[in-house]
Amino acid sequence: MLKSYFKTALRFLLKNKTFSFINIFGLAVGTLCCLYILLYVQQQYSYDKQHTNAKNIYRITASMVLTGDKHSFASVSPPVAAALKSDFPEVKSYTRVLKTDNLGAKEHLLRYQEQSFYEKGAFYVDSTFFDLFSYHFVEGKAPHALDEPYSIVLLKPIADKLFGHESALGKVININDQWVKHDFKVTGVVDESLGKSHIEGNMFISMKSGETGTSLANDGEWAGNNYTYSYIELKPGADAKALEKKLPAFLNKYAGQKLKNLGIQKVMNLEPVTTIHTTSGYDAEPSKTADPSFLLILVLIAVMIQVIACINFMNLSTARASKRAKEVGVRKVIGAGKFDLIQQFLGESFLLAFIGVIIALPLLWAVLPYLNSITHTDIRLTFFSDYRLWLMLASLVIVTGFVAGSYPAFYLSAFEAVKVIKGNFSSKISAAGIRRSLVVFQFVLSIVLISGIVIIYSQLNYIKAKDLGFDQSQKLVFNFYTSDAQNRMAALASDLRQLSGVKAVSSADNYLSQFIMHDHGVYPEGGNMETAIDAQNITCDQYFVKANGIKLLSGRDLMQGDSGKVLINQTLAKRLNLTEQTAIGARLYSHYAPNPAWYVTVAGVMKDFNYNSLHNDVRPFMLIYDTHAWSFNSMVVATNSKNYKALLSQISAVWHKNLPLVPFEYSFLDSEVQKQYETEIVLSQIINSFTLIAILISCLGLFGLAAFSAEQRRKEIGVRKVLGSSVSGIVKLLSVDFVKLVVISFIIATPIAWYGMNKWLQAFAYRVTLSWWMFALAGMMALFIALFTVSFQAIKAALLNPVKSLRSE
Repeated sequence: MLKSYFKTALRFLLKNKTFSFINIFGLAVGTLCCLYILLYVQQQYSYDKQHTNAKNIYRITASMVLTGDKHSFASVSPPVAAALKSDFPEVKSYTRVLKTDNLGAKEHLLRYQEQSFYEKGAFYVDSTFFDLFSYHFVEGKAPHALDEPYSIVLLKPIADKLFGHESALGKVININDQWVKHDFKVTGVVDESLGKSHIEGNMFISMKSGETGTSLANDGEWAGNNYTYSYIELKPGADAKALEKKLPAFLNKYAGQKLKNLGIQKVMNLEPVTTIHTTSGYDAEPSKTADPSFLLILVLIAVMIQVIACINFMNLSTARASKRAKEVGVRKVIGAGKFDLIQQFLGESFLLAFIGVIIALPLLWAVLPYLNSITHTDIRLTFFSDYRLWLMLASLVIVTGFVAGSYPAFYLSAFEAVKVIKGNFSSKISAAGIRRSLVVFQFVLSIVLISGIVIIYSQLNYIKAKDLGFDQSQKLVFNFYTSDAQNRMAALASDLRQLSGVKAVSSADNYLSQFIMHDHGVYPEGGNMETAIDAQNITCDQYFVKANGIKLLSGRDLMQGDSGKVLINQTLAKRLNLTEQTAIGARLYSHYAPNPAWYVTVAGVMKDFNYNSLHNDVRPFMLIYDTHAWSFNSMVVATNSKNYKALLSQISAVWHKNLPLVPFEYSFLDSEVQKQYETEIVLSQIINSFTLIAILISCLGLFGLAAFSAEQRRKEIGVRKVLGSSVSGIVKLLSVDFVKLVVISFIIATPIAWYGMNKWLQAFAYRVTLSWWMFALAGMMALFIALFTVSFQAIKAALLNPVKSLRSE
């Protein structure tokens, strides 16, 4: 019987090539998109699952409230993890991780013999790091790999760059950065073959190395200094929730009085390591996390595309039911039951879904580089050795086959044998009504996706056009990664100022658009730390305001010799109950015991500017004047030249004069600002690409339905033409039904799209206002697409010779 069903299905597919192509191609393209998105989402949720005891590993996080401002940190104070191990027997082990980026050392000069290059991604880690986290050691062994000071474990690509095909084990490399210049012994080489980690490190350095380790070991601060990523492993059977409930008393034991004196409310939590990569909301993560709402949107897009492909299958199958009605009648006469017919047609649906998957796999292989470039990831075909992929493929075949084939199967099996043999192909189930409903549903999904494109583009254009309060155009950014390079910054800046195309040059410990690690609680005369306002800050020279185009509302700019002077923004002035005038000359105090209290004097008030992304409101902020080279690691060069090629050539010459051994690398400030919206840009690219695919699949379905409609009304069209109807009149007749369906789709889709995009926009403190034209534009685009698709078949039908259409009458 199965063999007979297979032959019948194959014969029908070959006989109806257009129908078969539309169905199979639509299912294949839909499956390709759905499969890639599922692989991407699965990869994002697979981070840190590879660790041997992953279910028992937790990161300690901290949340602080200071005078109404809440801060959520992915890191905690240095002594917390060790104290947890000491105080609670359920804690088996702990390790701490310190990202050198957070110390200002963003890149490191690595040297081995004649080989040297800059590299990112260095972490200082405790010797227990590889006890908690599982890595595949290509060379060396995990136990005791980082026991000794100045030992280092390299990621395999870095080891290959340094040593080629030679063994790295035991070799000595020199690392030079802002904080260290020393030789390190390679005690291991690891790769990511076991899986990806949220700690995206290229180098793991023993925490005992140099001043960094000494400083961390001696850091007994519990209230502040939340710069250490700290992890604990619980003993088997230990209850993390129960331990978490003990943390308030634990924190109060070590820091209660100090937190009270500082006016800080602090809470610590335990976060499962397997959820870190897909949890958003913490400041200063060691690597970029995946927003769970972003992943949910991707899954919804995948489902939409697959549903659109399934709708095509349903519509075309029921539309061509008359072609198979007699087959159903004959099968029923010779004894086939309703269940047998349902089984047959579902089997055909599963076969088409299977063929779609078979075609989708090589297509996916071909377009994988393009899709990876859109999502900024590295999904590879090695995923196909993963049993989870095969489960995913099997699930796609089963779900797609059932969803696409269920209605046609029940519809076709409902024909009555006697009637269809006599030529009556009506069914108890209304096929036309169901088809219209499915087309409406299909276009509702398409209009929602098109609305998403329009609104996301509007928001991104708003971000690009919004006045951030500083001038981001025509700014070059340079970073200085070693103490040697930092010591030459003043001389380099002086030479750059002599160039005619350079307006201003400023050095600082950070540049605008980058996450600001430094903050201080400050209060005016007569206040105390309990009422202090937490202010983020950048340490800079006297040229920072001019170089970045920041506007002063009162007072004066920073000047040479302004030791102890600061500029504050409007928000900080308001929070301190100071006006733009009374703020000038005011002293701002800060006191973190046991260190002595210190104060700075306000020289001027800056107009608020968005120094971080538009996801957040402007927070209290100040610029602190300093002249110490060791505190600066970035330089902004404001230019006014229209000939960038010539100017960059001049700057390169000045650079190599001052820093002959340092590569000439730069970026543009406006590009750095846009990087803050990478998630939104990626989402925009994904929706663009996959919406085009969804529209393509929808058009295929409409094309098939229009052909069917034209075929059914062929004789009617012939009669109308004989009676004098014009080609345009016939085209209008065949198109008007589809136009009505798109209009209904638009009415349904608009509130859905408004709700979804309004929720998405809530992530921005500064956002566009949803307007009627955004949805109207999406509706017009959908209408145009539908008319463009249907018009081919309509015009073809209208141009047919009526004599041929009526010949059989």
